[in-house]
Amino acid sequence: MTPRLTVFAGLVAALSLAACSPATEPAADAAAAAGGEVNVYSARHYDVDQKLYEQFTGATGIKVNIIEGSAPQLIARMQSEGAASPADVFVAADAGALWRAQEAGLLAPVQSEALTTAIPENLREPEGRWFGFQRRARVVAYDASQVRPEEIASYEDIASPRFRGQLCVRSSDNIYNLSLVGALIEAWGPEKTAEWARGIVANLARQPEGGDRDQIRAVAAGVCQIALTNSYYYIRMAAGDDAGDRAVTEKVKLAFPSLDGQGAHVNISGAGVTANAPHREAAIRLLEFLASPEAQTLVSQENGEYPASPGVAAPEPTAAYADFTAHPMAVATYGPRQAEAQALMTAAGWR
Repeated sequence: MTPRLTVFAGLVAALSLAACSPATEPAADAAAAAGGEVNVYSARHYDVDQKLYEQFTGATGIKVNIIEGSAPQLIARMQSEGAASPADVFVAADAGALWRAQEAGLLAPVQSEALTTAIPENLREPEGRWFGFQRRARVVAYDASQVRPEEIASYEDIASPRFRGQLCVRSSDNIYNLSLVGALIEAWGPEKTAEWARGIVANLARQPEGGDRDQIRAVAAGVCQIALTNSYYYIRMAAGDDAGDRAVTEKVKLAFPSLDGQGAHVNISGAGVTANAPHREAAIRLLEFLASPEAQTLVSQENGEYPASPGVAAPEPTAAYADFTAHPMAVATYGPRQAEAQALMTAAGWR
């Protein structure tokens, strides 16, 4: 066993973050022996991801070993492991999280015609350190009995006096909100964005709490009339097995506000190859697989995210919510604005 894999085995046992994929079955072990392996540190925790890894192993013979945790946990772990880190691929559910790994020097540039052809320039890091494979829009869930769609046609509308005491939202340190506010700073500058953040605080129906689903449910319960949410949370509630959540989406609808008339703010889920990847070629093959139409379609169908590639159509149930214009801003701009965004939100009183 190489020193890197010795470290990998020990850390799996010690830190209890390991989540071995079903590729530990005997048949998959045989495939791995023939095709090698790749170690994935993933901050995504969706059932469909496991299916993707199984399909990748079936197609290539490369076994996928998965370590799960939050993005900050995994970044800290890779930093502590240093050059001996067994991580080959880092997966995260926000461009800001990928940027944090990039800034820590943990991701390496990748040159791949398959990736640059499949993934639009604004949905990947310019030097190829990470690529977005799915998109999600940060938009507005609203009470259709109380709010007209035209009242939330822009992001400015969310902070307008019309919604004093009628807004539910997550905390200011949530990565999705940091990326949104970072995008607003990029588009508007700090002064206008600070004014917007003060309007958000003035409009709060309650102090920020819970996740995006909690905000949507709060709208249905009459706590607030509008809420900020990622689109895929709503889509999963609308198409899921929980009858209560489906009932919520009968009352609560989804609106796609526009940023400066150019479309709704979008973020990505994506991945990059690590700087010290012991299985670099296998890691690149995995990224290329995640960029394939088949992989993007499966994630869209089962997780409510939108494919990153413009040539890949969103399947149902996601297709029912895919008729919107996405803002063309490069998602790589969000991360560098996060510290400024956090300071601005804190100054506005957004907890």
